[in-house]
Amino acid sequence: MKEIILIRHGKSSWEHDVTDRERPLKTRGINDIKLVANHFFNSNSVPEIIFSSPARRALSTCEIFMNTLNIAKEQVVVVEELYDFDGRNVIDFIKNLSNEYNEVMIFGHNHAFTSISNIFGDTFIDNLPTSGLVKLKFDINDWNDLKKGITEFIIIPKELK
Repeated sequence: MKEIILIRHGKSSWEHDVTDRERPLKTRGINDIKLVANHFFNSNSVPEIIFSSPARRALSTCEIFMNTLNIAKEQVVVVEELYDFDGRNVIDFIKNLSNEYNEVMIFGHNHAFTSISNIFGDTFIDNLPTSGLVKLKFDINDWNDLKKGITEFIIIPKELK
């Protein structure tokens, strides 16, 4: 059994004159990810390994989540290929994960995460909102055999307010 937890970065700000990779989180994004992290933490185990896109908004989201789960930032692996919007690089990344990991958490972007959730999960998602989380479970032993699994749950910040 393999499991992936996909977390879309929190709401980011367009008010700063910075590149896309450097866009920071808005206050709403920070608050929403804290809600999602607390909800997740109350009923789930900590994944074996955590990966994040190098984009500032994804890393900031990851840091907030790690603080909530009491996980050291040093346990997060930043991966360039996760700065992906259509999902192909993320899917390739997942298929090449070491099989020593059974439960993986990834922080990244849309439309990649909505697409991956719909391709590999059994619950259609029109759009994974910012700070949204999806947990997918697969009846496989090798990440390279990634195929349709089940959507174990979805956490949407708006539904927690």
